[in-house]
Amino acid sequence: MATLIPANDIQRLREQASQGERLPLPTELYIESTSRCNEACDQCPRTHLGREADRDIALAEVRQIVEQAPGLRRVVLHGLGEPLMNPELPQIVAYLHQRGVYTLFNSNALLLNDARGRALIAAGLDELRVSMDGASPQTYARVRGVNEKALPHIIRNLAAFERLKAELGAQAPRVSLWFTAMRENIEELPRLVEIAAQTGVREVYVQRFIYFGKGLATEQQAIRRHARARERELIALAAARCEALGVRFTATGASTPAAYVGREVGQSAARPWTGCQRPYTLAYITAHGNVYSCCFAPFHPGPRRERLLGNALEQPFEAIWNGERYRAFRAAFESDTPWSQCAGCGVKWSL
Repeated sequence: MATLIPANDIQRLREQASQGERLPLPTELYIESTSRCNEACDQCPRTHLGREADRDIALAEVRQIVEQAPGLRRVVLHGLGEPLMNPELPQIVAYLHQRGVYTLFNSNALLLNDARGRALIAAGLDELRVSMDGASPQTYARVRGVNEKALPHIIRNLAAFERLKAELGAQAPRVSLWFTAMRENIEELPRLVEIAAQTGVREVYVQRFIYFGKGLATEQQAIRRHARARERELIALAAARCEALGVRFTATGASTPAAYVGREVGQSAARPWTGCQRPYTLAYITAHGNVYSCCFAPFHPGPRRERLLGNALEQPFEAIWNGERYRAFRAAFESDTPWSQCAGCGVKWSL
């Protein structure tokens, strides 16, 4: 979830952009730490759609980007890959921490062993979000494209990591479980709450489901806006269990899980993308340095070059942020014909 900025500030930025003024650099960046992954999730664009070649971003490259944005307050170090596969990840986190930047990433936690855990705690990682799309070994294996030994291994890793934090007296990183709710796995949501409590994790999030017509990523799997009585019942059961166990239960998009699966409030049915702040507040940078408007844009079906805004390893970031391509993107966003990654957002996807 992006950091929400007051509506008045967003309106001011929109007016500046519409008048051709240069915008201040964003305070939030997504920097993809790697495009490599050790899972093959059946609902992931990486598994089914074209993607950039596998690559880890280097600490020196992160420095090159971040030093151009002195007001940066938040960096998300994930994209299509598994961040723990980048051997320089702890050094990248430490660098950002030294700059006072709030740092987080999503992980499947398969590689969260003692050494990596200690390194990330020492580096000052603020938040670790663990993607867990099943609560039984069978469902997890089906959804995530791994064998049935994976989930028990991940649960052991999480429990050991929480024990390590306690041993070291470390409050950070804040750990949460993120569940991509779909018809394939929704029956297991209440059990996921039990796993959170069992491992010492105090937060469970219902994660957005993006569908693009391949693998499990089909509209038939979507729950958001299409929740049936049983699915609403399961969410209520999970909420009740969270309350009983002292686990926080919420959803992406600054929403509650119950509201999340229903009709979104405050969005125009004709222009559902309009509630998004991302064109004015953040950018997504891949492990190759390519800049996109948000974390959905590079994974949208179709030629990536149509959505590419520049390359932060080859051009000054400010020249990209206020460049011709970004200006054209923002102008289209405010029209009735936005670029393709925005046109379906808020309908197929979630803000």
